[in-house]
Amino acid sequence: MERGLENTTSISAQNGFIGSRYGLSGSTLKLIASAIMLIDHTGASVVSTYMSVSRLRFTDLAAYQNMQTLYQWMRSIGRLAFPIYCFLIVEGFFHTRSVRKYCWRMFLFALISEFPFDYALKASVPYWRKQNVYFTLLIALLCLAMLQYLQGLYCVQFIAIASSMWLANAMMTDYNCKGVFLIVILYLFHDYRLYQCIAGAAAIAWEHWAPLSYILCYFYNGKRGIRLRYFFYIFYPGHLLVLGIIRHMIIRMH
Repeated sequence: MERGLENTTSISAQNGFIGSRYGLSGSTLKLIASAIMLIDHTGASVVSTYMSVSRLRFTDLAAYQNMQTLYQWMRSIGRLAFPIYCFLIVEGFFHTRSVRKYCWRMFLFALISEFPFDYALKASVPYWRKQNVYFTLLIALLCLAMLQYLQGLYCVQFIAIASSMWLANAMMTDYNCKGVFLIVILYLFHDYRLYQCIAGAAAIAWEHWAPLSYILCYFYNGKRGIRLRYFFYIFYPGHLLVLGIIRHMIIRMH
């Protein structure tokens, strides 16, 4: 399925920052989200592992409590990453020349990322009770493609959304049906930035701190910025693999 850039006049009229030299480019948002994700996964992988295998709770309670505080802050900050990526996925959907190729890339890196995801964050490899976030994004992309193809067929569109959310739950993907729902909401409000950000914040309100990420998304200026086409694709499995190595070194040392 080929898809060019659509509704540019409407979007430009409604979104004050599109076409402006001010605001945040897509690459800037992607780098911010990647840095936040690194903080989150470092806490979930390295810090949590160190806390569980060290003897701090028995030998130095104050130090252990400080580690707990650090862990909680890292995980709370990390809640801001996923909503930004969801926003960028929707932007990518509207701007890509080929949704088919976009989905194939997502599927390829979902497979590549599964081992690093389990190795860094889960108890065993393979770990079948949780799949990495690429599968969530892929399911959501396929859902958006169906919504676009089925324009005007509202009952069928509703079935497509419900089926996509069910599939994410059945596959036990990271963020599961809630992630798919968030991306659908961002798609439906795409032409109206303020409403899109409000609706996105409401859709992720169950996740502590996450709604704050849409303050950043509101200032997206519609520009790509520096070319980082494959940065996230590589960064996601790459940083997880490194964290997994560090995590298992900590386990062996203790």
